[in-house]
Amino acid sequence: MLLFVLAQAAVAAAPASAPAAAQQGVVSYGPDFFAARPANAGEMVARLPGFALDTGSDVRGYDGAAGNVLIDGQRPATKTDNLDEVLRRIPASTVARIDVIRGGAPGIDMQGKTVIANIIRKAGGGAHGLLAYADQTAQNGQHSWALRAEGSGRIGVRSWEASLFTGHFIDDGAGDGPRTRVDGAGKPLLSGRIHSHGFAGQVTLTGAVESPLAGGQLRLNTRLFSNPYNFNETDFITAPDTHQQTEHDDDNVTQGEFGARYLHPLGPRASTELVALRQDKHEIIAADSRSPGDAERFKLDNRTAETIVRDVVKLQQSPTLSWEVGGEGAYNTLTSQTQFALNGVAIALPAANVTVEEKRGESFVKGVWRPTGTLTVEGAVHEEGSQISSSGDVVLRKSLYFTKPRLALTWAPDADNQVRFRYERVVGQLDFGSFVASQNLANGTLTAGNPNLEPEKDWVSEVAYERHFLKSGAIVLTFRHSEITDVIDRAPVFVAGGGAFDAPANIGAGTKDEEILNLTLPLGWLGVTGGEIRVNSTWRQSRVTDPTTHTKRGITDLHPDDWDAHFSQDLPNLKLNWGVDVYGDQWGRYYRFNEIETRKIEAYVTPYVEWKPRPDWSLRFELDNATQRGFKRTLQHFSGPRSTAQVAFTEDRDPHFGQFYYIRLRKTFGG
Repeated sequence: MLLFVLAQAAVAAAPASAPAAAQQGVVSYGPDFFAARPANAGEMVARLPGFALDTGSDVRGYDGAAGNVLIDGQRPATKTDNLDEVLRRIPASTVARIDVIRGGAPGIDMQGKTVIANIIRKAGGGAHGLLAYADQTAQNGQHSWALRAEGSGRIGVRSWEASLFTGHFIDDGAGDGPRTRVDGAGKPLLSGRIHSHGFAGQVTLTGAVESPLAGGQLRLNTRLFSNPYNFNETDFITAPDTHQQTEHDDDNVTQGEFGARYLHPLGPRASTELVALRQDKHEIIAADSRSPGDAERFKLDNRTAETIVRDVVKLQQSPTLSWEVGGEGAYNTLTSQTQFALNGVAIALPAANVTVEEKRGESFVKGVWRPTGTLTVEGAVHEEGSQISSSGDVVLRKSLYFTKPRLALTWAPDADNQVRFRYERVVGQLDFGSFVASQNLANGTLTAGNPNLEPEKDWVSEVAYERHFLKSGAIVLTFRHSEITDVIDRAPVFVAGGGAFDAPANIGAGTKDEEILNLTLPLGWLGVTGGEIRVNSTWRQSRVTDPTTHTKRGITDLHPDDWDAHFSQDLPNLKLNWGVDVYGDQWGRYYRFNEIETRKIEAYVTPYVEWKPRPDWSLRFELDNATQRGFKRTLQHFSGPRSTAQVAFTEDRDPHFGQFYYIRLRKTFGG
């Protein structure tokens, strides 16, 4: 509330600030705006007033997975390479400017977003490189490290990029803490202490080349990724008797991707873009849980593949009107094999061994029209169809077809104020992971698969107001309402012999309301020269009918609020930048037919200081997890369905991880 009051005071006192281009929905930020001498485009994007980075969605297909940053007007032809990683590999010295486009602009594909940042790179240029080493030591003595090497340059008319990242990481979601269990009347059933730790390794290789070809421009990129993860937990139980319970988890992921993008002009006002992608992923999960008289073992072998071809024709009909027409096709496969054994006896799980295939097609037409200097209209219609079939434990075939219209209006009465409205039909995707059985042995939870799901369908209404002030300040207020049909949540699946498993299921209609605040507040007017506060916050409310109790509740795992706040101050005379990053508490509630689980992650606080003695050298120190946050889980378990059964027990687990001491040395090469 204090920050909002300060922002109101700053807005009231502020003169008009944004460039005149803002009246046309585009604000440009050149290198001089970023006084902190950022090293890469990612650090520049983090300083854009009122802009919150969206790295995209992990969905099948290309169109719906986009983030909200373009590079030279184009989206990176990759899905597995995170957008923040792509931006980190673009040296700041190669960036001519960043255009922030709000509400749409003719000739720019907004990727279904209301705000886009377009990074414009300098033409030509020589070779650039980076070497960085990071070292992290935890309070409990665990140690990790990471090494990054990057390079880019040109050979004649061709350009190239390459990077290597390797390192080890400590899982700060593990830790030590109490574990207790009481019955429905509050009588103690179990007490003890958790000791757990997790460790991961990672190797990532990326490469790209770009070259003129047959009158157009061809870009090829590839990425290889390996991420083995190991987790161990020992619970030292002291009551009702003394014993130990152990769990060991392995989660090994390997992934590869190849992408190609070809741009070709079709005259002075038209062009075509052809994108092809192929990605393969192999994941093996093995979990082993043991306690006196009980031994459980779970294994999941999962292989997925996706092939995408997409073509778009773009037409700039006039300076105020542009069109896009195109389509894409995708072929997706999943092969999953699941095994579960209890005390050496194999237990059959529903949908344990399944092969899924999906053929997906989508066509679309988009248009951006600016009838006046203050009004922009963006419209689009997508036609989507898919055929999904499964074999193995579950045999089925289904066809799905959806029409997805979108309308967005933007009114900018002056350079500092803008109002945006969006009305859109959003259709979710079926998560292939919901088709197969899964587990969490630490929670004692087995989840059945359900291949016979329908996608969620939302009608989304959104209005946003944006105000710029004090040259680098901005406040954005967004209100969003979603009317949902076929909500995907949790419901029981009953099997032969009277057993029951929790499974993903469509549970009917629901609603979701969100209020979003993005604030960038410069502090120079308060005497803190070079200081800035940034806040991002989302409040949510949702309503759906519980399939077990038939009463109203929130949607499973939908956080009521998420927020983060950042203070930074640039001290150019000392060649320093320092600040504090705070990521607020998060909690979500999981509803199963016989359980209610509440998970809460406490606030994560990181003070830091970064010294840049020269433009090509930087040294950064962080005190990560300064508040030693905890991961609290409360599990309320019923003796049967929650509609009729009593609470059998309530268990609390509250492990905390200690602080991290992090140091990074970075050297850049080239101009």
